[in-house]
Amino acid sequence: MFLILAIVALVTLYFYGTRTFDYWKKKGIKHDKPLPIFGTNLKQFMQKASICNMATETYKKYPEEKVVGFYRGTAPELVIRDPEIIKRILTTDFQYFHSRGLNPHKTVIEPLLKNIFFADGDLWRLIRQRFTPAFSTGKLKAMFHIITDRAAKLQIITEEVVDREYYDVRELMARYTTDFIGVCAFGIDMDSLTDENSHFRKLGKRIFERRFRDAVAGALKIMFPELFKNMHLLAPELEENMKVLVQSVLKNRNYKPSGRNDFIDLMLELRQKGKIIGESIEKKNPDGTPKIVDLEMDDALMTAQAFVFFGAGFETSSTASSYTLHQLAFHPEYQRKVQQEIDTVLAKHNNKITYDAVKEMKYLEMAFYESMRMYPSVGYLIRMLCVPEYTFPELNLTINQDVKVLIPIQAIHRDEKYFRDPNSFDPERFSDGTKEDIKNFVYLPFGEGPRSCVGARLGQMQSMAGLAAVLQKFSVEPAACSVKEPLPDPAGIVSEGFIGGLPLKITRRVKS
Repeated sequence: MFLILAIVALVTLYFYGTRTFDYWKKKGIKHDKPLPIFGTNLKQFMQKASICNMATETYKKYPEEKVVGFYRGTAPELVIRDPEIIKRILTTDFQYFHSRGLNPHKTVIEPLLKNIFFADGDLWRLIRQRFTPAFSTGKLKAMFHIITDRAAKLQIITEEVVDREYYDVRELMARYTTDFIGVCAFGIDMDSLTDENSHFRKLGKRIFERRFRDAVAGALKIMFPELFKNMHLLAPELEENMKVLVQSVLKNRNYKPSGRNDFIDLMLELRQKGKIIGESIEKKNPDGTPKIVDLEMDDALMTAQAFVFFGAGFETSSTASSYTLHQLAFHPEYQRKVQQEIDTVLAKHNNKITYDAVKEMKYLEMAFYESMRMYPSVGYLIRMLCVPEYTFPELNLTINQDVKVLIPIQAIHRDEKYFRDPNSFDPERFSDGTKEDIKNFVYLPFGEGPRSCVGARLGQMQSMAGLAAVLQKFSVEPAACSVKEPLPDPAGIVSEGFIGGLPLKITRRVKS
């Protein structure tokens, strides 16, 4: 009897795990042969390749196709290889692709994932509507004194590791960005710069660390979304730590804005204004006009926004800035040009790293952009179809609601079709007169369209300020253990890390 039940269970599991595998075949879309339950995503489920790695591999395997089929578990996805189709998804027909679909279940969503990055539909629309003004030029200038202060501290900490055989600049810049985000978001001195083992640095590492429990939870929620809808994707300690952190800050401020003008104050100000009200992106009145929807900014929602601001704020900027240092170490001719510019600009600003000073550093900006081309902090974009069906006119291909489309940014950035000598570091491809030659929708480090990164300018300014602080007083060069092409972390989910970090030798500058 047991044998019969086991056979029935296995057959049932097999049919469940292969039920969608004719989707792309019927539509004439090329794809790899999927495996039962795992689809074409086995390596990512096994933590042998990140989502970005898988997208890049698929992109390279079918060079003549505009789109390629993929199966994440049993869910069909479409990898996009054509800039015109990318434009259609991100901007022209955004109203059909406004969801990211990162939450495996549409209605059962764990508290911390109700944030501006993971949220979809009206929840995303209302949060974004209120948060966009928080990242205006005026707000950025007002908080730049925090960046200036943290950049000065970064120079002191860099002095402590100078002349060692090597130091991981990925960790150095993560300590800097964590410290900045702590003050900027919570008004707390997180002490990450003076203590590399600080509580907040450990919390930041844990957000992006993929342990066995996390890998299993992620795979089960993707393969069996209904069955495991109540299982949390994030580790319980993350939720508890963020809840305690935000509650302690709120309590300390009497649940009222404190005048610090940080991220918590912004959310408290939003709460004081009452419900967030706006037009729905999902629901319409009988006459076709959008319904009016509202949202209460409660403690749980505030904690979710603080979580993503903390996590995304330090991780993406530290990846971008440290990889820039890595490339400059291997290309001293460009490093010298960057340093000469830093010296010239800061001489006009009393040797202080100010907002206006950083804005003048055009060559540093070019080096930063080129690093983001070669290794974007987030190596892919994902969108989900939100209407019953959609037809790509370029292909006469119709896809159905809930099918996700994947835009492999890193692969496109390294495609010789769009970038000359794509594996070479060349900041001058972003110089005036040359950058105009870059085709639209092939350079997407911050995304594009209504769901582009809301904190892009803040991230760039804190990264460039940190780079200016280091390179004003120090030089970087390859250490004996440095690898010119560092290996990406196969456990990466959203942001891309490196196996073994980015070890470099840091020396004091000798100015002539």
